[in-house]
Amino acid sequence: MICPSCGFANIQGSDECENCGADLTTSDVPSPGTAFEARLVREHLDAVGAAAPIVVSPATPVAEAIRKMQEARNGCVVVVSDGRLVGVFTERDALMKVAGRSLDGLTVGEVMTADPVVLRPDDSAAVGIHKMTVGGFRHIPLVDDGRPLGVATARDLLRHVEHLLG
Repeated sequence: MICPSCGFANIQGSDECENCGADLTTSDVPSPGTAFEARLVREHLDAVGAAAPIVVSPATPVAEAIRKMQEARNGCVVVVSDGRLVGVFTERDALMKVAGRSLDGLTVGEVMTADPVVLRPDDSAAVGIHKMTVGGFRHIPLVDDGRPLGVATARDLLRHVEHLLG
């Protein structure tokens, strides 16, 4: 990593320049190129308006989870054990892991996506968009200390981008 202050070639991952002592911890973080990009970096996900999560336990029957998703017109439920997020069950899980199987006795814990990618409410909208794009996700739980607070959706983020542009 090249020090932006003195040009010294440091070992990748160094927190401080070995030559001049300059702080290198943020030197590889890209800076926004436009005012719009700056707003995406500055705006936290708690401003996006993510809905409260629909919560189920790992022992919840899959049929019940799907019914809850249909009633709420929501593509995702969060799976919680002892108040902590342990997984998500999405419409994609229903299609890829459940379709064609008998629902008798099948629980969410058997087909959920365990240990999902999560976001924090103070993560930026840019981070949310990046994680969804790279991971191919349409739903990412928002958590605080492992406890689900909401679910950020691609639709929420697109509406927020539209609001920022408008």
